[in-house]
Formats: sequence, structure tokens, C-alpha cells
Amino acid sequence: MSAALRSLPRKESLYEQTYQALREAVLSGRLAPGERLVETVLAEQLQVSRTPIREALRQLQREELLILGPSGGLHVPIFSEQDAAQLYDCRLALEHLSVMGSCQQASSSQLKKMQELVQQAEQLTSIPLAEQDPQALLDVDYRFHHLLAESSGNRWLVSLLDQVFDKMVLLRLQTTYHNPGVLEVRVEHRRIYEAIAQRDPILATQSMSEHLVASKARVIREVQHMRGTRV
Repeated sequence: MSAALRSLPRKESLYEQTYQALREAVLSGRLAPGERLVETVLAEQLQVSRTPIREALRQLQREELLILGPSGGLHVPIFSEQDAAQLYDCRLALEHLSVMGSCQQASSSQLKKMQELVQQAEQLTSIPLAEQDPQALLDVDYRFHHLLAESSGNRWLVSLLDQVFDKMVLLRLQTTYHNPGVLEVRVEHRRIYEAIAQRDPILATQSMSEHLVASKARVIREVQHMRGTRV
């Protein structure tokens, strides 16, 4: 496996700790896309029995953060061009609701936090491309979009978007670590924030559409490039 996991402290239930540890390892990229998960190795690394490992893996499979490989065994998914396109289509529909609700419901403190996240994105992308931290970029991108959903006041929307975001993280790990330039969080995030700050749902929706359509094209192009370089 690509990276060792740390043994777990005995605080919460072993199942919950095991699930959270494995989920974080998948979503952080420490368990790499395409990597097969072996129960005995994971149990040894986390210093737990195979029972909580098996239960946690089943839950992650239900969440589609792990998939059953053609030769058996669970793997971290590698997303295709079609997967990328369909995930972005789902996200686009949900995030239209997000920005429209945010224009109506966002509080002054939420707007201030959005502005801070935009500024963080601008700082992260102001350094040379080769020196940028993909994980930091992914984190600020997630926090910005999650805050938009929260500020809409629609808790069901937040829940649905979180399910899509998890899959998007895996997709972005594939592409962003290969090319940090895939993730444009500087200009596009600022346009969305400014439209919401102006309480302009038409402009906010247009800005979100432009952001996600452009992001979709960049990601699909990178997936195609990565597949081409592997041939």
C-alpha cells in the first residue's frame, strides 16, 4: 500500500474510529486511486481486529468511496471521463440551488467567511504552479462550496452536495495531483462571491455555471491526458 496508517487510540468505538480513519485516508489520497485494500494489512496498521475493518470497508463501499474490482477485492475508484461528466452535471444542478439560496439567506458573517476563503484561494494560487499544494487547494475549494450550500439555509441540499463532494474529491485527487492547474479557485470563486454579496441570483447562477462548466472541461481534458500517457 502507498502509505502506512497510524494505530488507533481507544476513545470511541473501534468501528467508528476505523471507519473515520479509512475514510480520511481515501479522501486525502493516502490510499491512492486504484489501490487495492487488504484487510490484514489495514488491521495491522491500525492495530485492530479484522471485524471493524470489514464493517468500515462495507460502509465505504455503500458510499461508493470503494468499489469491487474485476478480480475481487475492494479498490479506491479511478473515475472515467463519463464519471467526471456525470458528477459535474449533478453538481451543477445542485449548486444552482446553492447560490440562489445563498443570495437570499447568507448572513453577514457567512459573507465575510466567503471573502476570507476567496482570499485564501488567491494566496495559494499566487505562487508558481510547481510549488502549489494540491491538498490545500482542494481543501479551500471544498470549504468555499460547502459554505455556499450552508448559507442557502437548505440542510437537505447540504447533505446531497456532501455526497457528491466526496466523489468529486476522488476525481480531483486523480487530476489535481497530476496537474494543480486543473483547479481554478482564484478568479472563478471571486466572481461567485461578488455576485452573492450583491444579492444577485441571476449573476450568481451564471458565475457558478461558468465556473463548473470550465472546471468540468479542465478535469475531463486532464483525465483524457492521463489515460493517454498511460497507454
